[in-house]
Amino acid sequence: MIEALGSPFMQKAFAAGILVSVLTGVISAFVVLRKMSFIGAGISHAAFGGVAIGFFAGANPLFTAILYSVAVAIGIDFTVRRGRISEDVSIGIFYSLSMAIGIALLSLSRTYNVDLFGYLFGNILAITPEEIVLTLVVSIAVSGFIMAFLKELFLITYNEELARVSGIRVDLLNIVFLVALSVTIVVSIRIVGIIMVSALLVIPGAIARLFARGLRAMIAISCMAGLASVLIGLVVSYEYDMAPGAGIVLTAAVLFFVPLILKKRA
Repeated sequence: MIEALGSPFMQKAFAAGILVSVLTGVISAFVVLRKMSFIGAGISHAAFGGVAIGFFAGANPLFTAILYSVAVAIGIDFTVRRGRISEDVSIGIFYSLSMAIGIALLSLSRTYNVDLFGYLFGNILAITPEEIVLTLVVSIAVSGFIMAFLKELFLITYNEELARVSGIRVDLLNIVFLVALSVTIVVSIRIVGIIMVSALLVIPGAIARLFARGLRAMIAISCMAGLASVLIGLVVSYEYDMAPGAGIVLTAAVLFFVPLILKKRA
């Protein structure tokens, strides 16, 4: 493993993994507390439509996925508030629509790009320096937003009506949080893929929920759990020639179930 760290692609993989683990760790705490695991899964799969648009138009799939996912997140929020339908129904509509758009565009494309598998299943070993810089920028922006509005987000999470009465702009903060969630999902896709990115949005926060008593402690533990999942997962995937995304998610699952079982027995 030490020899592998000397190679540029493994160095980039660990750098990207560390950034994404911290980024998803911060978001994961709120995803778990606000019970938004389904919307995270919905947006991550909706990103498939954005990736397909990029391939079809000859643009950067990562950037088209970001724009499309943000539009989907805002669309979900709009239809829930204006369409008198439940959130899960709205997510289901956009999820199905996005998958249909992705499949249609790929079927219409005359060329088949194998890079699509890198977005579906993740390919952290092929991540570029530009994508690492993008991940760094997103990590700083999202973490800065969460820390700057930590008290407001905490109050919205536990008592939205009280937050409104207190003068907090709940609707605006909810939209900004959905945008932050969408961007986090898209930049994480290159690490674990569209299919498994929802795991990084849920499992670290779930691990933190087992131990933390306060919000700040939960965020810290969630980040550490995400970091451990990525680092151990990369090592395991390298040693056993396993897909890195699968190794990361499997590690995260083990880190959740082992303390859960031990805690129950205790």
